[in-house]
Amino acid sequence: MFFVFDVETIPDFSFLRRVLDDTESSDDDLLIAASEALTRNNSGFLPPMYHRMVSWVGLWVENFGKPVRKVSWNGTDENEGLVQLFDALGTYKDFGLIHHNGRGFDLPLITYRAMHHNMQMPVRLSHYDIRYRFSSANVDLMDEFSNYGASSYPKLKHLGHLIGVPFKQTGEGNEVLKMYRDGELAQIEHYCYEDVMATYVVWLRMKYTTGDIAEDVFENLNERAISKLKEIQSGS
Repeated sequence: MFFVFDVETIPDFSFLRRVLDDTESSDDDLLIAASEALTRNNSGFLPPMYHRMVSWVGLWVENFGKPVRKVSWNGTDENEGLVQLFDALGTYKDFGLIHHNGRGFDLPLITYRAMHHNMQMPVRLSHYDIRYRFSSANVDLMDEFSNYGASSYPKLKHLGHLIGVPFKQTGEGNEVLKMYRDGELAQIEHYCYEDVMATYVVWLRMKYTTGDIAEDVFENLNERAISKLKEIQSGS
């Protein structure tokens, strides 16, 4: 069983104030200062340590691609969000993971936030099958398509263009903070759900391309996945 997932975050302003020893600046000014002081290669996007979780979505799929059920959370109580995520991951003993840049962002973030809240993560997340970079049980699409960094890392949106399926129709990652400030937590989860379905669609196509899924199975699963993706994008 695999867990296709994505996490949405906003900057942890309280933590940033402690790190930068700044109690006076506005949140927006603090974010500018943090981006200058803490980001790599002047990207402006803070590393996972400096974020907090506001939503996550997961889709359980069988090893050959059949979706089983969706689980999700959104809210302001991050502790409760982690509890629900860890409970969801406890559904199966030897699950695998599927994600886009989960190794670089989502998984480190989950570890940092569990430490912040003094919580224990599911043991499976520390298992060799998950921690080993070349593990078939922890599939990061960025690693798969770049041959583990030998080539450039693809954006999820561009992978959608490649296979003729439009992604990112309900928002972009840089809009999450604004949505959070506007109280649009359900919309953040909806955006997160689109990313999960997009990841699932790309993974299905990759598995078919590499010969791991038979054509008739792929066509059936892909048709259903695209239909669901369009339903999400339409706001249903």
